[in-house]
Amino acid sequence: MKSIIIVSILLSGFIVNNVFSQKQETDSISYLFVGHCFQDNTMGSKMDFRIESLDKSPYKGIWLGGDVCSEAMLNYSTVQYIDSVVDLGNLETHWALGNHDAREGNWEWYNEFTGRDTYFAYSSNKITRIVMNTNLVPTNCEMIEDQYEIISNVCDTIQDSKYLILLMHHGIWKDIPGLIQPNLYANSNLVYWSATCDSVNTPFVNTIYAKLKQVNNRGTQVICVLGDMGGYKKTFSSISDDGIWFLGCGLNHNEPDDEVLIFNYNITNEFLDWQFHNLDSLYLMNTPIE
Repeated sequence: MKSIIIVSILLSGFIVNNVFSQKQETDSISYLFVGHCFQDNTMGSKMDFRIESLDKSPYKGIWLGGDVCSEAMLNYSTVQYIDSVVDLGNLETHWALGNHDAREGNWEWYNEFTGRDTYFAYSSNKITRIVMNTNLVPTNCEMIEDQYEIISNVCDTIQDSKYLILLMHHGIWKDIPGLIQPNLYANSNLVYWSATCDSVNTPFVNTIYAKLKQVNNRGTQVICVLGDMGGYKKTFSSISDDGIWFLGCGLNHNEPDDEVLIFNYNITNEFLDWQFHNLDSLYLMNTPIE
């Protein structure tokens, strides 16, 4: 009789522990951020082979920081290929257009595969993301104003989210208090970038950053991430004088010190952290030894 009780206790303990283990597993989700990931010398149609081959099943979604292929929208087949690699239709996958993605036009293909405009806001698990299109110029005035209105509405109304993350391609963070200038780490430094069409003097720091400070002060941690890196610096991580995080990373034609950024989020604790990872190391972990 005692042995039956002991076995029963052991079995129930196993069941409890197994359920707990499964709960812990589902409580944590991860996102992979990668920027400037086009494969050189492939006629504009391929991503870095390491990203292409990387096991993406551990990630809830892939966040693309732009310049995915050297001419991502020159041919419809290239967007089909990108979709096959990262699943553009996944609501948790985001693509902030880079200049190599956007300069051939055909942005309607982006809409077709993602079901979204080239700039949008999305929330899940108390993380709100704003994906920006930093390629917009004054001839896209209506879109510029629409993007700014989306950003303003989110900043004015956000309440339940613990984190607000802005994903973008270009270095537009000029004159942010406490940060070095983008030309010291990013591939691009858009000193004349404007957030609105009202004036030629509406840079990020005077418009969007001012709104982000208000969000951060209300208790929602704000994080800005750019993907136009890799040529000069592989990673960037700094916090502004106002407590807003600024992160960036990018690849550069298969260099061994290329870095990606992985966000890990505990849903139960509502805690987000992040780490840079060497892409070669991640790739080799997924590569069978022959």
